[in-house]
Amino acid sequence: MWDAQLYKEKHSFVFDYGESLIDLLEPKKNQRILDLGCGTGQLTARIHENARTVVGMDASPEMIDSARRNYPQLHFQIGDASAFHFDKKFDSIFSNATLHWVMNHKGAIASMFENLKDGGKIVLEFGGRGNVKTIVKALRTALVRRGYADQSSLDLWYFPSIGEYTSELESAGFTVLFAQLYDRPTELADETTGIKDLLAMFGNAFFKGVEQNDMEAIKSEVQQNLKPVLFQNGKWYADYKRLRVVAIK
Repeated sequence: MWDAQLYKEKHSFVFDYGESLIDLLEPKKNQRILDLGCGTGQLTARIHENARTVVGMDASPEMIDSARRNYPQLHFQIGDASAFHFDKKFDSIFSNATLHWVMNHKGAIASMFENLKDGGKIVLEFGGRGNVKTIVKALRTALVRRGYADQSSLDLWYFPSIGEYTSELESAGFTVLFAQLYDRPTELADETTGIKDLLAMFGNAFFKGVEQNDMEAIKSEVQQNLKPVLFQNGKWYADYKRLRVVAIK
């Protein structure tokens, strides 16, 4: 379950950074566009300013409920990014900070291809190879130290290299126009609880079956151990690496 309020309050960087991705999308007034993994709808609304029709889709009922309250004039629906179908195809598919959550990446690629018009474009950004590596390593170590070996071995995300992902796209029939893997150290909102907030928002699955007292102790330990590396000039930063891709059908 996603905490949509925590997402908006302390993790707005997710959609703030997505603003520049819209420039690559170049939405036009005559286009129908899918925002795949729309979250609470901020970027869906931005795309709609320059596109005829935008559909926002997300797997989280909590996120979709928030998006519908935020932007009642837009269309949002719950859906699985690895297996979706629309009767009417899209001119473009946009996805920001979503596809690293989709372990069935082949299904996601096939679904995007199927739901695009011929000549249609995908514009994607998500976690790439090495994303949050420092944070996850510290979390796994802290879990093991307290006897939670099963939780520490959880494989929660898909962080591919450029070569891996573009090869998958080409195998599915896409022509890749642009691909970039880049470092994007990301400032967290709270200088006191930055890493702990990040773990609460995005790492909940690691704490399934962990005692409440241990959970808080693990989060505090991870944050403390990361302070020499990720706390700079009074601010916390997450060690993000992003993969940005543009391709056409």
